[in-house]
Amino acid sequence: MSMYDMANMRKLKSLGAKAPETWKSYLAFDEAARADGVVPKKYKELMAVAVALTTQCPYCIEIHKAEAVKAGATEEELVETAFVAADLRAGGTITHATHLISD
Repeated sequence: MSMYDMANMRKLKSLGAKAPETWKSYLAFDEAARADGVVPKKYKELMAVAVALTTQCPYCIEIHKAEAVKAGATEEELVETAFVAADLRAGGTITHATHLISD
């Protein structure tokens, strides 16, 4: 099993059992944060995809891509989301580069 094998996700129940109250709170927060609301679930999942791509978490990429598709996202929307994530990552680099110059 590699470090980023989706089979590792089966260990979450055991992980949560070692800190049950914290785990229960996390799961409730996770569910509430991504539930359909003022911002529709599809958009929330596309945001999650963008963050997952930026943080480069293979688990999150796979999970949130599937959730976005289930919520109605198209491949074109996923691709545009990827470009927005790339743009923001690049933009952060450029704006931080202002610290490199004196004027």
